[in-house]
Amino acid sequence: MLDIFDILGPIMVGPSSSHTAGAVRIGNIARTLLGNEPVEAKLLLHGSFAETGRGHGTDRALVAGLLGMQPDDLDIPNSFALARERGLHFTFGEVQLREAHPNTVVLDLTGQGGEHLKVQACSIGGGRIQVDKLDDVPVGFTGEYNTLIIYNQDDCGYVSEVSKALSQAQVNIANMRLRRQGKGGLAIMVIEVDQKIPQSVITSLRKLEGIRKATYYEREGA
Repeated sequence: MLDIFDILGPIMVGPSSSHTAGAVRIGNIARTLLGNEPVEAKLLLHGSFAETGRGHGTDRALVAGLLGMQPDDLDIPNSFALARERGLHFTFGEVQLREAHPNTVVLDLTGQGGEHLKVQACSIGGGRIQVDKLDDVPVGFTGEYNTLIIYNQDDCGYVSEVSKALSQAQVNIANMRLRRQGKGGLAIMVIEVDQKIPQSVITSLRKLEGIRKATYYEREGA
């Protein structure tokens, strides 16, 4: 069933819900997943983003999202200047990706604490987005749920430990996806939940041996 936002589109600074509002959301979710203020961003545009992105303000929208702006922020057109003021260095290029949505961008980010994250995401229309890959590992989530992302050593027991911690906090799992680079290597859990996850739970998970990183995205309006 469609809701009113499927019909009218998101509240946004234009001109395009897919090229502008979606791009802001991509930048914003990438910033959250990085876990710190980004200081370096390499953005590679694919397909329609590369061909018409500048005219639609996609480039400024992506940078605005990296600065923490929302799609209705009136400062989106000024994002380049604001980024320079805040010490965010950014570059744009193009990339050809196989079997990727036309509105796709690859963001290679570095945070002020030395954090690094590579995100491939696309804008799928109406301001909606999908994160396709994290650090080249396929994940496929939309940010429409509160989402916990766990990077861990590929070994037994981690799914059980994380599920137990969420259950004890009365957090219900809506969807879970498990991906790995290879047997015994890096694995990623993408866990979409119905409730907010307490910070104490995330902190305790980060302390578990074998968990390399835990990041949490809280959906807009949660």
